[in-house]
Amino acid sequence: MKDLSVGDPKSVLIKFALPLLGSMVFQQLYNIADSFVAGKFINGNALAAVSNGYEVTLIYLSFAFGCNMGCSVIVGQLYGAKDYTKVKTCINTAFISTAVLCLTLMGLGFLFTPALLRAIATPNEVFADSVLYLNIYTAGLIFLFLYNISNAIFSALGDSKTPFIFLAVSSVVNIFMDIWFVRSFRMGIAGIAWATFLCQGVSGILSVITVFIRIRRLECPDPPKIFSGKLLGKMIYIAIPSTMQQAFVSVGNIVIQSLINGFGTFVMSGYGAAVKINNFAVSVFGTLGNAVSCYTSQNIGAGQMDRVRRGFSVGLRMALLIAVTFSLTYILGRHRLIRLFTEDNKSGTDFLMIISPFFVFVAAKLTSDAVLRGAGAMGWFMITTFTDLILRVVLAFIFSKEWGYIGIWFAWPIGWIVSASMSALFYWKGVWKKDNS
Repeated sequence: MKDLSVGDPKSVLIKFALPLLGSMVFQQLYNIADSFVAGKFINGNALAAVSNGYEVTLIYLSFAFGCNMGCSVIVGQLYGAKDYTKVKTCINTAFISTAVLCLTLMGLGFLFTPALLRAIATPNEVFADSVLYLNIYTAGLIFLFLYNISNAIFSALGDSKTPFIFLAVSSVVNIFMDIWFVRSFRMGIAGIAWATFLCQGVSGILSVITVFIRIRRLECPDPPKIFSGKLLGKMIYIAIPSTMQQAFVSVGNIVIQSLINGFGTFVMSGYGAAVKINNFAVSVFGTLGNAVSCYTSQNIGAGQMDRVRRGFSVGLRMALLIAVTFSLTYILGRHRLIRLFTEDNKSGTDFLMIISPFFVFVAAKLTSDAVLRGAGAMGWFMITTFTDLILRVVLAFIFSKEWGYIGIWFAWPIGWIVSASMSALFYWKGVWKKDNS
């Protein structure tokens, strides 16, 4: 466990962020491995089915992300304030409430997955595989949620190394199990889904056990409560906007996916490969933003406002440097990157060529949002998110009528530019300080 409110902000944030970035890389390997194995060892329709199902899994991930951020911000603030009794109470409350939410989502998922796939115009040739993949994925949601809450707690306590170890081992094993189940056991799409289920299950259970072993080190003047409605309310205040952010982005992506589905499986496969590559870059910026959020929450809990500003400056410089690196790599290597998943696909390479030059705006937006979220300024945070989503969806419909699927690709950078400008403005106007004055 690490107190992020002491020491040189640059050194503290970089040391904290690097294992988180490593964790993100391995987290993305779960999704990339599924698409890689489907496209290389099954067929193009299998890749289209996994990509189509992936947009639905993002809805589940949005709830897991919301739980993660709600728990991380509040536990981080309490840990920064050295209130260890409430830290333990908050952790107990987070696990209980998350388990109830997860079981509810699992029930809804089993009931409505086929209807949702029909609603987004899933082609008949990939419909059955999409349903199969999603049903198995839904069965393993409890492990996904347990891991995310555990990861939130580790991060809030300044420990970014433990989740990195869990993910590194789990994701590497997942790659080999994907290939093993598909090639040796001829399980097709089901093999990919079951491999993910098993690997996430082991990492989720071990993470929870480690959390409770770790927090026993915190000495409390009073015994913690099993559940606190007041602390749950505080976590919900952070979690709901974070969940809505991810959920509405996911819904927007599903709407865009329905547009893409209308152009046939060739465009679906190209987009499926390209969006995985894009999401990898965006996830790096998001993970760096999560590090800034944890840093912000601990320092606000400790009353160190000046350190928040210094941490933002460090985080922004890191994010912009990474953004430029991704942009150059994706533009110059777009054909090779697409061929990692499927044959050279023009729709996929066009996507990367159009959106990659604008990664600097995504980096700036997510770093500014991180301070707003870590400070609990969720109203301002939501404004920037909805602006990005609404612009992308509306412009995708308009542009696709004029320029086909290429028009959909151009909607992305416009949303990024506008929302990034708003996020940066909110940060510099100091709305995050007003929420904690």
